[in-house]
Amino acid sequence: MSDIIVIGGGIAGISAAARLSTDARVTLFEMEDALGYHASGRSAALFEQNYGQPSTVALNRASAEYHRTAQGGYLSARGLMIVATDAERDAFARDVATMGLEEISMTEARGHVPILAPEVRLAAYHEAAYDIDTDRLIQDFSRTLRGNGGQVITKAAVTQIRQDAQGWTVTANGEEYRAQDIVNASGAWADLVAGIAGVTPLGIVPHRRSMARLAAPGGHDVSGWPMIFGVGEAWYAKPDAGALLVSPAEEDATHPHDAYPDDMTLAEGLARYQEMVSEEVTRPIATWAGLRSFAPDRNLVLGRDPEVPSFIWCAGQGGYGFQTAPAASQLLADLVNGRDTGFDATTQAALTPDRLRL
Repeated sequence: MSDIIVIGGGIAGISAAARLSTDARVTLFEMEDALGYHASGRSAALFEQNYGQPSTVALNRASAEYHRTAQGGYLSARGLMIVATDAERDAFARDVATMGLEEISMTEARGHVPILAPEVRLAAYHEAAYDIDTDRLIQDFSRTLRGNGGQVITKAAVTQIRQDAQGWTVTANGEEYRAQDIVNASGAWADLVAGIAGVTPLGIVPHRRSMARLAAPGGHDVSGWPMIFGVGEAWYAKPDAGALLVSPAEEDATHPHDAYPDDMTLAEGLARYQEMVSEEVTRPIATWAGLRSFAPDRNLVLGRDPEVPSFIWCAGQGGYGFQTAPAASQLLADLVNGRDTGFDATTQAALTPDRLRL
């Protein structure tokens, strides 16, 4: 019998399991045959401290030192740049203020990204944005869990969850497992898992985001380019292993599933990117999509359910899972164990499941 069963093997689940395993016997279930298959395997993998809701920014900042130094560090230089036309000046100014960017000249902007179209007249840059080594982060948390005596069970789809006076019984692939507490870290499936357990769902909804992988434009070496955003996050592009990832940055509500891109949405996003660059968009090397799951107020959900305290939420990461994982997982472990979290009351109130039961 485990003390805690964690359902979900993305970055949220494996980081929570690793932190909790310091004080408890933890078993993690992942329905796929590897960790980080769904949203975590399709992440833009950027660390930008100022990105997200105030509570998310607080988690980002609390995660920064871990990302920089743990296990030799997980970050590498990338940078972030927003570009706009004259017609987008007002929206550009709002984005610059919100994200704490510094406006730069077009000469500087083309020094970062030489293929910007003549129509691009405004640019702002932030050096302190970094790529995250997402695979190593997942594997290191997995090693911590196993090193503390925990276990990871893959290809384990949970089909039944029952509670009695002695705790929980979870059925996965026909086998029954017992635990005192359950951590729901199942991403797009979070509300579904809650329903199976007889716990009131919180209104967590998955949203599709599509991606195309393009050959390096014009044969340029893109390795040193920053991540580039259109205003209002209407599209973004990010270098990746010698190619360029381009996304329409859509957020289309959907149902939990193994996501695939919408061709029309992807084409529209590529057209928005094309308007801002001088090199013609080529046929994608590959396309895919992921699901970013949000609570109604777009804050993460971390902590014990107010109605069923042995059911613990670790959900609603909404695309911020990797950058918040070090602090979010530690906060969750502290809450579960009744320790001081180090976060102010306002931040904790924005993250607690209680807020969604009012």
